[in-house]
Amino acid sequence: MALAMMEIGETREIKSFHGKEEVKRRLQDLGFVKGEYVQVIGENPSGLILLVKGVRIALNRGLASQIIVA
Repeated sequence: MALAMMEIGETREIKSFHGKEEVKRRLQDLGFVKGEYVQVIGENPSGLILLVKGVRIALNRGLASQIIVA
C-alpha cells in the first residue's frame, strides 16, 4: 500500500520506493529508509504530516504515493 493511503494514527514499515533515483535518494536523506517505521500524525490539504525517526516531516501526497509501506 502507498504511504499516501494511510490514515491518521497509523504506523507502518517502509518496504520500497517508486520513482526516479534522485527522488529516492532525497527521501532516504529525510529518513525514509527501508525497514524504518513511519506514522501519520496529521494531514493538511496538500499532504501528510509524518513522524519518522522521531522527526516530524510534511510530505505532499505525490511523494507519499511513491513510498510503499506494509
